Amino acid sequence: MVSLPIKFKKALMIIGAFFCISLHLTAQTPGLGTWNVLTGRFNYNSKWSTFIELQLRSQQTFDHFNYHEVKGGIAYAINPSLTALVGTGRYITYQLTDNFKTPFLVSENRIWQQFIWNQSFESFRIEHRLRAEQRFTSNGYRNRFRYRISGIIPLNNKSITNNTLFLNTSNEFHFNNEGVFFEQNRFYLGGGYNFNSQFNIQMGWIYRSDFFTQNRAQYKNFLQTSLQFTFSKNKKPTIKNIGSVD
Repeated sequence: MVSLPIKFKKALMIIGAFFCISLHLTAQTPGLGTWNVLTGRFNYNSKWSTFIELQLRSQQTFDHFNYHEVKGGIAYAINPSLTALVGTGRYITYQLTDNFKTPFLVSENRIWQQFIWNQSFESFRIEHRLRAEQRFTSNGYRNRFRYRISGIIPLNNKSITNNTLFLNTSNEFHFNNEGVFFEQNRFYLGGGYNFNSQFNIQMGWIYRSDFFTQNRAQYKNFLQTSLQFTFSKNKKPTIKNIGSVD
């Protein structure tokens, strides 16, 4: 494996963060939204696992809640670095001006397939995620393709073990095969604390960019909070492969 100096790793993360912060700052929508995530995973064995996830989002700070989703899936570890997953979910977007204001803007049932590939450089880990989505929405059928690259580094241990503080950053690109090709971008910068093999918490900043026809765009800041629970059939605890939340 290639080894990178720790100072160089941190410098890359800081440079990437400031680069993304500098993009389109003059076009933000007002208010800080929230992006709240609760995830549960069950490891059946070293190869098979399942998950379920709930999300709740708001346009203002814990106010004007306008989106929720529930989803789940089954994953298979092809090898220690490569995992395949299939999933499905239900997604509802409400009006923007109040809490869960109807009628819905969009309701959606979604199926997706994805691969996650991990690269390790001593304690620093890079995660690549490729996802293909089939979206059955109230506005018609759509395909979407997503690529996310993440970087995760523990701060007080050499790896993600019990009582580990870590930094996490990612950028995800959303593409369509019809209409606007580059539809959305999500940049995340944050950190978390891994209590043990069963529980960790993450918190950070999301800068979301949405692109529309006629060169229109919209930009929004979110505060993201995530709670992740992991359970295993094997009573012997295992080191968890923490990644960016969805």
